[in-house]
Amino acid sequence: MDQEFWHSRWAENRIGFHLSDTNPLLVKYWPLLHPQREEAVFVPMCGKSIDLSWLASKHDEVVGVELSEIAVRAFFSEHLYTPTVTSMSPTMKLYQFDELSIYAGDYFTAPLETYPLIYDRAALIAMPESLRQQYAERLLSLLKPGGRILLVTLHYPQEQMDGPPFSVEGDEVRRLFNGYKITHLNRDEQADRPPKGKTADFFAEEVWLIES
Repeated sequence: MDQEFWHSRWAENRIGFHLSDTNPLLVKYWPLLHPQREEAVFVPMCGKSIDLSWLASKHDEVVGVELSEIAVRAFFSEHLYTPTVTSMSPTMKLYQFDELSIYAGDYFTAPLETYPLIYDRAALIAMPESLRQQYAERLLSLLKPGGRILLVTLHYPQEQMDGPPFSVEGDEVRRLFNGYKITHLNRDEQADRPPKGKTADFFAEEVWLIES
């Protein structure tokens, strides 16, 4: 679960976590954040998610961060966007096109600002248990006062299946975001998973609203 793991997944195109369409959970539950067009959105570990384009159609600024530059380049190429690329350090580049900005580099060190809205579909559940506290602390440091997070997690018997994506139970969500208002919006046990070739007794996708 080091950075090389994710670089390899993208280099080998082993990206079963990538959705080929806008996530219906985003479309359904994003309005519950009462988002305003002028409010910037942050998407951690965004990959080449089509959700970025959907959010950019609703907001003036959408900022992502993604470790794999292969994924960032693929996003812009597949949408026929020609981004401006700025080298910020030997390990960090910034890709920009209209409302979209994506940092190609490490989430933990990217020069990010603070944002009123955050969308996490595949970031927390990509983290092994040992990194989740650090991940959540960084995420909350990027949330403006009064900000809102739409979080999507998975729940399944971890001992029956290797991650990522990992199972993150409700109690862990409440611990990681302790002190914030947490609303459980949905649990879907008919999600089109588990990942190909894997089995588990149950496999649920859950949606949370976290408010500062």
